Amino acid sequence: MKFSHYGKGIVKGMAVVFGHFLRRPITTQYPEERLITSRRSRGNELIWDEVKCTGCATCAKSCPQGAIIIETSVNQQENTYKVEKYEVDNGYCIQCGLCVEACPFQALFLGYTYERAKYRRGELVMRDKELLTSKERPASGYMYPEIAARLPAQSLLVEAEKVKE
Repeated sequence: MKFSHYGKGIVKGMAVVFGHFLRRPITTQYPEERLITSRRSRGNELIWDEVKCTGCATCAKSCPQGAIIIETSVNQQENTYKVEKYEVDNGYCIQCGLCVEACPFQALFLGYTYERAKYRRGELVMRDKELLTSKERPASGYMYPEIAARLPAQSLLVEAEKVKE
């Protein structure tokens, strides 16, 4: 083995490094710049509409993991169920969407957000008022095209780069 040009590989490698070092980065910096997810995204949370919910428990029966617990009482005067407790354990939920598809009254939605990490297991259990829709917890368009039409279009990294140029 003959070494005629010692260090030639290092010079080539450094040329590549400096070539990439001086050009503008193409990756999105996550905390500062966030991409908009798909309109039909199945985020890791359920959103419950207590006004539409009749307490039929079809969602709990359709859940393959048993993540939904619903307790009702009978309202004798109106001959309806009153929901006493609605609880979802997001630790067990696999975001399959079967509960949303099974609800005959369109009282369940999958969430649109994806940043729901918790430090303790008990914080993953969401009850009654925590499940309601809010500005921080919008509903996704999964199973509901009328909601999907109102949501912003998904942004991709390729599209974000075209805007910057």
